[in-house]
Amino acid sequence: MNYDTMFQAALDELHRDGSYRYFAELERYSGRFPRAFHHGIGRDVTVWCSNDYLGMGQHPDVLAAVHKALDENGAGSGGTRNISGTNHYHVALEKELAALHGKESALLFNSGYLSNWVALGTLAARLKGCVVLSDALNHASMIEGIRHSRAEKRIFRHNDLDDLERHLKELPADTPKIIAFESVYSMDGDIAPIEEICDLADRYGAMTYLDEVHAVGMYGAQGGGIAQERGLEHRLTVIEGTLGKAYGVVGGYIAASTALCDFVRSFGSGFIFSTSLPPMVAAGVLASVRHLRQSSAERDGQKKAVALLRERLDRAHIPYLKTDTHIVPVMVRDATLCRTLSDELLKRFGHYLQPINYPTVPQGEERFRLTPGPLHTEEELDSLVEALSTLWKEHQLPLAA
Repeated sequence: MNYDTMFQAALDELHRDGSYRYFAELERYSGRFPRAFHHGIGRDVTVWCSNDYLGMGQHPDVLAAVHKALDENGAGSGGTRNISGTNHYHVALEKELAALHGKESALLFNSGYLSNWVALGTLAARLKGCVVLSDALNHASMIEGIRHSRAEKRIFRHNDLDDLERHLKELPADTPKIIAFESVYSMDGDIAPIEEICDLADRYGAMTYLDEVHAVGMYGAQGGGIAQERGLEHRLTVIEGTLGKAYGVVGGYIAASTALCDFVRSFGSGFIFSTSLPPMVAAGVLASVRHLRQSSAERDGQKKAVALLRERLDRAHIPYLKTDTHIVPVMVRDATLCRTLSDELLKRFGHYLQPINYPTVPQGEERFRLTPGPLHTEEELDSLVEALSTLWKEHQLPLAA
């Protein structure tokens, strides 16, 4: 049996429907973000799709903390958290994250994906008879965590409170329940009705699990996310976040009660058996979180960049989804064309926009997901929109009204 033939047949299908993923080989310049060297075309480009939303990956405080910890502690952690791999920086970062969200405790993971997979998988598996109510547009990491738990799952329509309540009503009052949802949904940039979901959770005796990965660092007086911005952190059972987006480094975490965090720490195999983050990484994240708790300059600059981009897109009649968040989805609605436009933007104009195709978004909803930040200049914004406008005309694409 030729297994490679089977693999290639599946890959060929991805190429045919336009959903094959190409990786751009980039070399970021510290101090010059959003500029980067693109090894595929051999030239500098402007990056418009980074999740380093605020440019904290090159902030002087973060870099200084990483260098200091590297010099003092070395490159690696030396083990799992349970066996010699808990460093002072891990503990300090967990305390900082708990304080950020007004929670008793926090637990650090190697990525946001892992934090969702382990936390949801452990909670739902270990709470006997637990049912998870999951928003239809939840991230793959949440879906995989729920699937791994083997708990009963009920999917409610995206941000649909009536559908969520319908499911809750059908469950016995004494059934353990977890409502799992996100604050900012990364592809459409819309926001969940957090307060109303908390109301339903209180009414039907459910836990709430809020994924804030696209919101931490970005919203709230201290960068605690949408829940912090709306004064709702105390109503949520678990707040999950990432350290690889607005905080600019890598890692993930949950913030919750001491008992819940200890429960996941004690029973979550993905936490127990993973080598912990290098101390220098934890130190860099700690510096980033502390900076963004007291500085709003980066968030203000990011909001200004988003407003300017939307203004220019409106003026050029380039179609995009209007949201209340930092995510600007420019709609193409064709997988092959999305790849073609991406290649032309890159090679002709020096703008890197990754095409977003199925299965990340439904077929027919292909797009560019733009994330302008405080380090993008007005000249770069003008250049991008001019390039988009040129290509829209050349390909005779429909314009927005």
